[in-house]
Amino acid sequence: MTGAPARLSLNQETVRQWSVPELVAGCAAAGVAAVGLWRDPVRAFGVRRTAKLVAEAGIRVSSLCRGGFFTAADPAGRAAALDDNRRAVEEAAELGADTLVLVSGGLPDGDRDLIGARRRIVGILGELAPWAAAHGVRLGIEPLHPMFASDRCVVSTLGQALDIAEEFPADQVGVVADSYHLWWDERLPTQLRRAGDGGRILSVQVADWVTPLPEGVLLGRGQLGDGSIDLRGFRELTDAAGYRGPVEVEIFQPGLWARDGAEVLREVIERYRAHVG
Repeated sequence: MTGAPARLSLNQETVRQWSVPELVAGCAAAGVAAVGLWRDPVRAFGVRRTAKLVAEAGIRVSSLCRGGFFTAADPAGRAAALDDNRRAVEEAAELGADTLVLVSGGLPDGDRDLIGARRRIVGILGELAPWAAAHGVRLGIEPLHPMFASDRCVVSTLGQALDIAEEFPADQVGVVADSYHLWWDERLPTQLRRAGDGGRILSVQVADWVTPLPEGVLLGRGQLGDGSIDLRGFRELTDAAGYRGPVEVEIFQPGLWARDGAEVLREVIERYRAHVG
């Protein structure tokens, strides 16, 4: 099977059942030119081995996920987060990924201060961003749907992500635009234009929103075309904002993970053509 859309990138979590070698071989066979990688499986296989494998296959690493979790209020937690993120930057650089995706972190136990948590993100980025720039890696702040604000990400809108990113040079910190997290926001077109004008759109990801939501909401992303999102319209908005990079298909869904990986990839390619373009 050949001829996948030129901008399609397959996020590793979409085919979690595949090992790193299976992912690279499957993408090469399907003509998929880019992959979005995750730290845990890459580290398990070996960062250097993964880098060699993707390079030999001629596949680009469109992003590495994830860094972040910056919202600890205590000095020890802050130091641990900074140390882990420095390692993540080094891993991204070794893989040839110029974007490290950041999931900023939720509220610490007993904390109700969203604004304070967001300011702590800025504080750590002040130390991390120059380190990343020295390694040729940009930091991409990914806003997550508001339902994740308490435990995973206090940055819920693209506007909030830009408010943080714009405190740093555009070649150091930008944003990640994910349809699953942003499709509901009527301010999205304006904020994407703002991001594009500032050269801050580092990555675009797509998955669909299906209802009713499953009990495990985090793993409830829909296959392209199965839900409520105008995915082509979303991609066109990012194009209009000046983004020309890979579009990652990132779907967390046990139903896909239970199937044959090659079959899932064939379906992703078909759905991407039909619904993303």
